[in-house]
Amino acid sequence: MSAVVVQPTVRRVRRVRRPYEDRDDAGRALAELLSERVEPGDVLVLGLARGGVPVAAPIADALDATLDVLVVRKLGLPDQPELAMGAIAGTGAEVQVIRNESVLIHADEWAFEEVLELETAELRRREALYRGGRAAPPIRGRVVILVDDGLATGSTMRAAIQAVRREEPAQLVVAVPVGGPSTCRSLSREVDDLVCAWMPNHFYAVGQAYRDFTPVSDKELEHILSTHASRP
Repeated sequence: MSAVVVQPTVRRVRRVRRPYEDRDDAGRALAELLSERVEPGDVLVLGLARGGVPVAAPIADALDATLDVLVVRKLGLPDQPELAMGAIAGTGAEVQVIRNESVLIHADEWAFEEVLELETAELRRREALYRGGRAAPPIRGRVVILVDDGLATGSTMRAAIQAVRREEPAQLVVAVPVGGPSTCRSLSREVDDLVCAWMPNHFYAVGQAYRDFTPVSDKELEHILSTHASRP
């Protein structure tokens, strides 16, 4: 299924420097927008770990959708870990590998495989921790909404998009409370729809949108997921 070019939705937030109290507030704002654009049905909301999950929870509630987590790990060069050779994302039983060939020309294949093995183990550890032993929900044939607490460079979300696409969802939507205008517009070309609630003219960091941008702990993420999993 080919992606549809859609300009990001822009929500006119009240004129204050930080439009959201916290991630839950941001998620409720996004849920209002998505309720107008996503048809009820077999919807899966995937929050990117860790900051995307508290944003995704109110969206799943509003859409009566399944909530789950998507763990993405960067594959950094051994001597320059900030430079990504690629990324991996967990999509159910599969670990999708995205390679960055422009960086891989500077690395030996054995180095890539070594980092891949280490990061795959860490990804699986986190998935097991966050889900508490629950199986990942299927993706194929469903409307999937990828949620994060914001878009800066978009590299993590781009890896998530590529990984989920391989699982053949019926429709793929990205939803974020805040993002840089150029990043949002670029990513909108890779998905069926992209909803960005606020694109400040002078974007410098995701945290500028929040009064409370406290890092999300593993315990908080586990609690959100287990609470939603136990609902009828």
